[in-house]
Amino acid sequence: MKQTVIQTSAPTVVMNKMSLKEHVEMFWKFFFIKAERTPKTPLPQQQLDYDQLFDNRQSGLKTCWLGHSSLLININGYSILTDPVFERKVTPVGPARFNKEIPINVDSLPPLDIVIISHDHYDHLNKYSIQQLAEKVGYFMVPRGVGRRLIKWSVSPAKVIEFDWWDEFQPTGNLTVASTPAQHFSGRGWFDRNRTLWSSWVIKTPEHRLFFSGDTGYFSGFSEIGDKYGPFDITFLECGAYDSRWSNIHMFPEQTVQAHLDLRGKLLQPIHWATFNLAFHPWYEPVERLIESAWNENIAVMTPMIGSIVNHSNSQAVDSWWTPAMSNC
Repeated sequence: MKQTVIQTSAPTVVMNKMSLKEHVEMFWKFFFIKAERTPKTPLPQQQLDYDQLFDNRQSGLKTCWLGHSSLLININGYSILTDPVFERKVTPVGPARFNKEIPINVDSLPPLDIVIISHDHYDHLNKYSIQQLAEKVGYFMVPRGVGRRLIKWSVSPAKVIEFDWWDEFQPTGNLTVASTPAQHFSGRGWFDRNRTLWSSWVIKTPEHRLFFSGDTGYFSGFSEIGDKYGPFDITFLECGAYDSRWSNIHMFPEQTVQAHLDLRGKLLQPIHWATFNLAFHPWYEPVERLIESAWNENIAVMTPMIGSIVNHSNSQAVDSWWTPAMSNC
């Protein structure tokens, strides 16, 4: 497999480049060889209880994973939503969510302080979700170049803040949001590759520090982020949709564990799995491999069910809610 170097205004990113034959073989396998890439029965999940998540708007930390890279966070009273994707299918020909039911009723959401977008790929930037949230959100924080798309979708320009890497914003004196590097790429079509930036994100208050990876391959930037902003109470790190053919832009589970160590994280929660069929590995493999690798490194792992609320004032343990569905494969 060849590699090509893509120059952006961000640091150089090395991308895998496949031959035409490799592309044809990949698409044939994706569409016609099902293997164990999707569960045969619906996965267990909960419908989010908003009142429970936001019952304390002054202190503490509560989080709820909504599938893929969508997280709803109550950090010291601030409400933050990452990469909201609340449609069953994000493109007409793309894969559908494993579960038909979305674990959230957008119409019932209370006002939110911030929505964070990691990059412009369809499974992270969803037009329907943004339009549903436009009037509910104080700020949309996005990588450079992504803001104009939100404005085109009727988000007020006054609400959109664009970031380069290492930019910080403080909506109040107690909350800081920072855009940090990631090793990925951007574009929603054939002709807009890397015209916008992609980011990981740091969310911090005097009491808590969180890291949200967005999409990324493993790279030395994790150590740099850890040195500048760590240690982190929680790292929300991608774990899924990996393959040797695109290993520079998505991490293998063992690399996710190493990234957590580089970031100086305390508690690791894998995201970007159990929602969409985006690669060739079994749907359950990412979390199984991650847990084994994390335990070998004595790392604390959190695996909440989609839609369930985690109160971080309490100790956390692995909840193997996906294992019954594995037996049906």
